[in-house]
Amino acid sequence: MPLLSQSLPSQPRCLPFSRAKRRTPLVQPLSHTTAIKRHGLSVCLASSNSHSMASNLVELPIFPLPLVLFPGAMLPLQIFEFRYRIMMHTLLQTDLRFGVLFSNPMPSSTDPSSGTVEVGCVAEVVKHQRLVDDRFFLICKGQERFRISHTLQTKPYMVAAVTWLEDRPPPDPKQGDDLENLASEVEGHMKDVIRLSNRLEGKKQDSQKADVDLRKGQFPTPFSFFVASTFEGAPREQQVLLELEDTAARLKRERDTLKSTLNYLTAASAVKDAFPSSP
Repeated sequence: MPLLSQSLPSQPRCLPFSRAKRRTPLVQPLSHTTAIKRHGLSVCLASSNSHSMASNLVELPIFPLPLVLFPGAMLPLQIFEFRYRIMMHTLLQTDLRFGVLFSNPMPSSTDPSSGTVEVGCVAEVVKHQRLVDDRFFLICKGQERFRISHTLQTKPYMVAAVTWLEDRPPPDPKQGDDLENLASEVEGHMKDVIRLSNRLEGKKQDSQKADVDLRKGQFPTPFSFFVASTFEGAPREQQVLLELEDTAARLKRERDTLKSTLNYLTAASAVKDAFPSSP
């Protein structure tokens, strides 16, 4: 059961980083021709709607990782593998953006899926440091979601043609109030989970932080991504949340997950009260 992470990943050492500067974009719209040629690889679109298809696609370098990145989330990375060092040299001269795609590195009998998925999130490099051995330390921020249409190249690193993915607007404007109520309900469950988690870990509750503002003025959609980013240790559930194109559905699923976590923590807290000497 995923438990709530109470903090963002720690930043890598060896700071300060040099600030990233945007240059000529690498994330390019694909050619409006039937045969698309990028990076020395020709990809043919056989459909009669090939021109309209191509106009909706953009080219994006892909970095498979054993994690799920969400819009607005911060991601510290250390780049040491040769092919991704090559990618970084290109990015630092271009757009400083690449796609993060969840990849399961160790399939199991209960979760046999392997390889990558089709929906990921763009990571934009906001700070970087290059070391003398050509490794890189990065601080990235999640931006747009994308869906892979097809692969353009696999070596030395993956480049794909992608389309952008956005949540569908509610058909009824009145549903905006429902989204606000859902977001407030989710925030309340998050606070309860944090409170019980701290109690079980023996942390003293700071009265000034007891009613912390978790939303920080966020609208329901970005808040739903923030909540999903805290479900560390459950990447498959995070991937499902990333792929949803409905803010209300995402918030409802998060609410149910938090309620289940809260029930578990409440039971664990009751056991601890009944048996104070128990670990």
